[in-house]
Amino acid sequence: MSDRIGMAKAEVVARTLERDIRAGRFGHGDQLESEGALMRRFAVSRNTVRRGLEMLSRQGLITTRTGIGSFVTYDGTTIDSSRGWTVALSHGEGAVETRLLGISKGSSPRADARLGSPGTYLRIDRLRWCRKSAQGISLERSRLPWRDSFAPVLTDGLRDGSLSATLADMGLATASGQEIVGVVPALTQVDATIMGRQPGAPMLRLERVTKAAGEEVLEYVESILDPARFGLRIDF
Repeated sequence: MSDRIGMAKAEVVARTLERDIRAGRFGHGDQLESEGALMRRFAVSRNTVRRGLEMLSRQGLITTRTGIGSFVTYDGTTIDSSRGWTVALSHGEGAVETRLLGISKGSSPRADARLGSPGTYLRIDRLRWCRKSAQGISLERSRLPWRDSFAPVLTDGLRDGSLSATLADMGLATASGQEIVGVVPALTQVDATIMGRQPGAPMLRLERVTKAAGEEVLEYVESILDPARFGLRIDF
């Protein structure tokens, strides 16, 4: 019984970190949080954390170096998931960096439409930029229903540049979620300028809603993705 319970918790660890990696919160070569930090974040044992990391390693998302830590290896590798749609950097050359475009508090009509009611959000915009091609390959707009505990983020920023680490400090973690993949028929002038691309280019769109353990919405994210670098894959 204890092994099954432990494995279920390990799957939560793996799925949450997988979402963080796919969303660009950890870039290629970035080091994940330490085992101790992950134990505190998910309130699980060290063995459970290690099982979760092993799942990510088997998917090719990370590599673990004994005594040093776990590092993201997904750039240039298709991310595989047996649970349904998955979006990943599937191919392409050139170093990719993550740029923070802005952190603010405000409204979001698109998040309102997806979540079903108007609200105020912590808004975080990020761009993944390929230095070789001098183009953005993904534009992510993260919208978190406002909590008073978010106020310091507006002045202090994200801890170590990581939203997941910032949320973990607040005792917030993803327990479940839903992803919807669609198409942007024509890139707008505004988004084209941000991404260094031509207006009207077709792109992929990934929308994700994540919830905390109590089914309370934690985050809505819209990601606009370069179809030449991202792909869809289902294993069955």
